[in-house]
Amino acid sequence: MNDGVARIFVGFDSKEVVAYHVLAQSIIEHSSIPVAFSPIVLSNLDGIFTRERNPLQSTEFSFSRFLVPYLSNYEGWSIFMDCDMLARADIAELWKLRDDRYAAMCVKHDYQPKIETKFLGQTQTKYEKKNWSSMILFNNAKCRALTKDYVNTATGLQLHQFKWLESEDQIGEVPVTWNYLVNEYDYRSDAQLVHFTDGGPYFDEYRNDDYAEEWFAMRDRMLHVQQK
Repeated sequence: MNDGVARIFVGFDSKEVVAYHVLAQSIIEHSSIPVAFSPIVLSNLDGIFTRERNPLQSTEFSFSRFLVPYLSNYEGWSIFMDCDMLARADIAELWKLRDDRYAAMCVKHDYQPKIETKFLGQTQTKYEKKNWSSMILFNNAKCRALTKDYVNTATGLQLHQFKWLESEDQIGEVPVTWNYLVNEYDYRSDAQLVHFTDGGPYFDEYRNDDYAEEWFAMRDRMLHVQQK
């Protein structure tokens, strides 16, 4: 694919379908460059993603996200992001951060989650590099270790802690504003991509969280149609 087109893979979860569509709309609305979306939907991955669901995984795409390099034919760059996000800035700014010195790039969060339970009663698991993998720029040719077989058999920590790379030096750093954790971090007006990691505003208990009003406004625009 032409590097002038931002190739964006988004985790899709049947429990929060609206999240994917609002995130895509927010990216489209702010973008100054062409974008190509690929939702990662388990029912579309028959014969590709075969691993059993782990009781600790809070979303359907917890592990399937690591198929992005495979699905990109190990060519060019791709962005992965969780669906429970909202873009507030031009995705071209994130796309420009691609650096061929690295195999993957992400926000290197250093925090301990404030809560024990998140949306729909899911346990908030705590581990090193928590949320690093919720937004990744993949330099696909340098991620050939992420074969279909590896993604189906590796442990959760091997995947989410980037153990598939030879060295942590292969992980580039992205500014925190490109994966800004709602509620975990204080409100910041210049956050470019906010992440409702505890639960999106579409769940009743999170509808008054920071940036929720912006999310609902974007949902309304996503549903817009001009009538006769």
